[in-house]
Amino acid sequence: MSRNLELGLIGNSATCALIDEVGEYVWTCLPRFDGDPVFCSLLEPATANRRGFMNLTVERCRSHAQRYEPNTAILVTTFEDEQGGQLEVIDFMPRFKLYERVYRPPLFVRILRPIAGRPQLTVRLRPAGQYGAATPEVTIGSHHVRYVFPGQVHRLTTDVSLTAILNETPFVLDQERVLFFGPDESLTRPLETLSREFLAETRKYWQEWVRYLAIPFEWQETVIRAAITLKLSTFEDTGAVLAAVTTSIPESADSGRDWDYRYCWLRDSYFVVRALNRLGATRTMEDYLRFVINLGTRQGYEHLQPVYAISGKPELPEREITSLAGYRGMGPVRVGNAAYGQRQNDVYGAVVLAASQSFWDRRLDRPGDAALFAHLETLGQVAARVYDQPDAGLWEIRGEMRIHTYSSVLSWCACDRLARIADRLGQADRAAFWTKQASTIREAVLARAWSPKRRSFTATLDGDRLDASCLLLADLGFLPAGDPRFADTVRAVERELKHGDYVFRYREPDDFGPPKNAFTLCSFWYLKALARLGRTEEAHAHFESLLAHRTRLGLLSEHIDPATGELWGNFPQTYSMVGIIESALLLSAPWEGAF
Repeated sequence: MSRNLELGLIGNSATCALIDEVGEYVWTCLPRFDGDPVFCSLLEPATANRRGFMNLTVERCRSHAQRYEPNTAILVTTFEDEQGGQLEVIDFMPRFKLYERVYRPPLFVRILRPIAGRPQLTVRLRPAGQYGAATPEVTIGSHHVRYVFPGQVHRLTTDVSLTAILNETPFVLDQERVLFFGPDESLTRPLETLSREFLAETRKYWQEWVRYLAIPFEWQETVIRAAITLKLSTFEDTGAVLAAVTTSIPESADSGRDWDYRYCWLRDSYFVVRALNRLGATRTMEDYLRFVINLGTRQGYEHLQPVYAISGKPELPEREITSLAGYRGMGPVRVGNAAYGQRQNDVYGAVVLAASQSFWDRRLDRPGDAALFAHLETLGQVAARVYDQPDAGLWEIRGEMRIHTYSSVLSWCACDRLARIADRLGQADRAAFWTKQASTIREAVLARAWSPKRRSFTATLDGDRLDASCLLLADLGFLPAGDPRFADTVRAVERELKHGDYVFRYREPDDFGPPKNAFTLCSFWYLKALARLGRTEEAHAHFESLLAHRTRLGLLSEHIDPATGELWGNFPQTYSMVGIIESALLLSAPWEGAF
């Protein structure tokens, strides 16, 4: 089977699953997002006996289709056979309020529902362990199967014939059947009753969550799907925000650019928090601030890493896994990420930016106060000290250290926002202090990052390379959109980094040679720059082009092949889904006067 990224995402902010167009679970980590993938066929186990999936095959299938239930994370795959038999497969993870808390067990529910005729199907369940290397010991109960791995046991509880599942033989679906896959725990209520209650309560939860989003008038379904996807990419237990739920989907074919993104990047998290804040979903920001404050309490704010485990653990040693061949056989498959040891000086500004709204938003349970400001001042002090120091930059270049313009600008952001917060809190002396720090940084960046020769801002201070992150200078408030230097920088990006409708982050060779595919979020940055420059018709056309390259379910990955439009890179990428939300909010017609 030739894999692609036409995948549906289900989850409940504890963990998740990716399911392909014909209902195969191809990626599921347990007990949480960065755990061992019990289903890992997305990365093709390197054995002849294929394992690491749960699927079904409909006999003499004529057609299939897939959709989400409106405004939910409930995935429905429908099948029709040659005799007119029809069934639908409903997949979801329970998430709803129970005893004044959110119930979100690491449990996957699959409902097999006949619609017409007497369709025949075969259910196959072949979990794997230790990244595809281990085969489970199987024990059988009256209505369940236990899959025992070293250190982890999974249980399937079902009213489907266990013989049919274990022998992988066809059976007639003449009534609704249910499969629960998850922890090794007994289900003490009737399966049909439990599955229907879980489905109804989960549907109600998501529809209520969506009801209170402040969505734009245009592209409503697009924004709703992006928002749900961002919510599913958070680990609610600690407040961590994931960059993506997968590892090792290459940025381009056979590139070696295969990274594990199942962790919390402080930079990425800022963009996610900002997008959800703009929709009114502020809980993610509150949870994320809890995550960051706990980091600072444990190890101090002066040495923030760019990335952490979703538990908050700092070490993420990177290793290659030989038991998985990789996406389409394109390895290596990596677990962990060596970026945790890099110096990336933008992280201090990213955290301050993420926290800033809490000082103005009166809807929050715990608005920003003097105590939080004291935490943030520690970050500002580091930002003011390192703004002109070399680092790996936001693109995490492994082979060199430079003074990256984006990192310097984020240091300015930290000081500028701290000045505004101090003024808000009535601390005039601190406001004056941080205003002076911000001014010093801004003057240095304007003097050293602007290239009169290139007529653009450059990737590094005193450098001559171009970087798409300079498209954010107006968005971050560093320059007004009307500054001619910003317009010149946008034109430079158009000349050198834009390929068709797509924008590369940079074009110079890095550790792995020249990039072959465009970075999806950079194309959204370009769109926003166009809008800020008043080129709104171009921005609208660009947005529609980008939306056309989403999956059928409305999701995007990290990279796009500019020649074919094919999606590459880890999936779904929170950066890219943020781009959808912020672009729609910027470009949409207002609700007033629309009807």
